[in-house]
Amino acid sequence: MRNLDMTTLRSFVAVSDHGGVTRAAAALNLTQSAVSMQLKRLEELLGIDLMDRSNRKIALTGAGDQLLTYARRLVAMNDEVVGRLTDQVWEGEISLGVPHDIIYPSIPRVLKQFNAAFPRVRVHLTSSYSTNLIELYGRGEIDLILTTESVVGPGGETLIEMPLKWYGAPGGEVWKQRPLPIAHCRNCLFRPGVIKHLDAVGIDWDQAIDSDSDGAIEATVSADLAVTVGLEGSAPRHFDPVPHQGALPDLGKQKINLYGARTPRDTLVEQLAIMVRSGFASPAAKAVSSG
Repeated sequence: MRNLDMTTLRSFVAVSDHGGVTRAAAALNLTQSAVSMQLKRLEELLGIDLMDRSNRKIALTGAGDQLLTYARRLVAMNDEVVGRLTDQVWEGEISLGVPHDIIYPSIPRVLKQFNAAFPRVRVHLTSSYSTNLIELYGRGEIDLILTTESVVGPGGETLIEMPLKWYGAPGGEVWKQRPLPIAHCRNCLFRPGVIKHLDAVGIDWDQAIDSDSDGAIEATVSADLAVTVGLEGSAPRHFDPVPHQGALPDLGKQKINLYGARTPRDTLVEQLAIMVRSGFASPAAKAVSSG
């Protein structure tokens, strides 16, 4: 009987999630050689190749893809069992604030991972604009927040930088109009930068809608009455990138920042911060799929 080792499975999953041994080792707090050795041990145990090493970029073989599904389930089950049986010390509530446009896909995975490790600790998730989250954090009403900003403020750390892109209705033509109709919520941090870029290239613009409602903004853009901006891959599924081919200005990149991790109030906040960092370190975090 051959028994799978949980440590090797965890390393295998990490290599897949992080796109290579180096990043996986950093996330697991192990050396690269240790992770490579665990992968080799797993392949020797099963007698199959799990990683395609013919190219510079590590990829999974067919057998590796099949194992990955089982490995995720086994690791998750292991973490759940350990959490359920050792959770007596940890209970209570901590709070996490995240802008709505970067919740998916990383935050649900983070919440699931944290719940498996600390099932008696409730994470109160607040979704709001970065400006509001910063205010709440400053008043001590949220333990940990993520923001989308052009710079990082005091006490924060940048997890990743993502391009800001123009979005509109599928097949829309409104982006060709002048003045250019744009749609942003009143508290959107992207709006001042967008206006600055438009003014810099001499493109006249109009604010197509004045609203605090994301739903109203989405309806306006979906009707091809305005364009908006968002982090690459973060727009609602019924938006498409605007194919302007340089007719609209490049908007640069925005930082996803984390606040509250450098001076955690307790161990639980620190553990949640570690999981958030790992979630946004994954290449999958760059393929955000929801608004």
